[in-house]
Amino acid sequence: MSHKRIPKRKAAIAAGGVMALGAAAILLPDAGASQDGASDDAAAAPRTLSATDAPDLASQLAGLLGEAFAGSYYDSENRRLVVNVVADDGNDVVARAQKAGAAVREVDNSMTELAAGARTLRARAAVPGTSWAVDPRTNRILVTADSTVTGDKWDRLQSTVRSLGSGMATIKKSAGTFKTFASGGDAVFAGGARCSLGFNVTAGDGTPAFLTAGHCGVAAGQWSDAQGGQPIATVDQAVFPGEGDFALVRYDDPATEAPSEVDLGDRAVAVSRAAEATVGQEVFRMGSTTGLADGQVLGLDATVNYPEGTVTGLIQTDVCAEPGDSGGSMFTEDGLAIGLTSGGSGDCASGGETFFQPVTTALEAVGATLGAVGGTGGAGGETGTGEEAGGQDAGGEEAGAGAGHGAEDASGPTPAH
Repeated sequence: MSHKRIPKRKAAIAAGGVMALGAAAILLPDAGASQDGASDDAAAAPRTLSATDAPDLASQLAGLLGEAFAGSYYDSENRRLVVNVVADDGNDVVARAQKAGAAVREVDNSMTELAAGARTLRARAAVPGTSWAVDPRTNRILVTADSTVTGDKWDRLQSTVRSLGSGMATIKKSAGTFKTFASGGDAVFAGGARCSLGFNVTAGDGTPAFLTAGHCGVAAGQWSDAQGGQPIATVDQAVFPGEGDFALVRYDDPATEAPSEVDLGDRAVAVSRAAEATVGQEVFRMGSTTGLADGQVLGLDATVNYPEGTVTGLIQTDVCAEPGDSGGSMFTEDGLAIGLTSGGSGDCASGGETFFQPVTTALEAVGATLGAVGGTGGAGGETGTGEEAGGQDAGGEEAGAGAGHGAEDASGPTPAH
């Protein structure tokens, strides 16, 4: 008998919570043409483009500029991509970036130097309660310490940041405690643990599955769509801690309907494909504890030192989350799958820092494609539609409450459960 999720939500979501979800993509001018019709040989004015299209241009410029490329971010007010370049006398990187349609900013720190600084932090200051990510808007490494980093730990972190040199990194204190936030779009349960389904996918052998947080996958091997209910899915692969925080969970019934959408309670957002995040991009998060929230991407390739261990390759945002939201969907208003809720600090009353597993990386690692079984979905393909599988009212304890994950730990950050 096939299993089909019946969406429910603990609290109603305001109709105005997301504006213009599913808005049509903006058609862009040809990449080789300037906006004002000037010749290709002239410096083009920055192209007007959506946040959805910014990662593609950023990727092109990273390859075009090579070592001169020093990161990029999306300027949402002016709707353009800003590209950092390290320009030497005599090279034409600024002209090339302008011709491609980016707004160009010359900076001092190269990506190679910033990456070296991050490695130094990992070697000397990887204490629980710390995180760091490159912030292209400041051309520095943003280092964050939560409320548990005090005394010798704080002195060690400050000393390491100073050793990187002036203008390489900034450090700030967070009022909260880093922890994992188990949960996502619709709730899934395992014993006393509660997490959230992120995105339905098709496993490499063509069977239905879903992605969620890796710390949920290591907390329990089988998951149900109802607290105390019979298992409906079994963990196939899970990574946490280490190079990511993601898990592939296969539905036990191969006839399960697993459409590609995010359940918002009063409606669903169709998910068309997975995409890379861009700093400055507006994103939305759905969680079984807190429902719908929105915010901006602040940093990429973030490293977070949870009490359970170090996790690398995450997306840093200011989108709020709370225990029970781990594994849930981070997406754009036009239906791009961006991330899976991992953890962070704070809550949806006071705010804080949050971290997400990139969906593109998770899909590649587990060999799955985005979308329903029988669809053509993938990291860049179209997907099926329909009701999301497995929805239930949020309830139960924080994920990991009985499995060693998810509860706040006074020693530092913990994953979202």
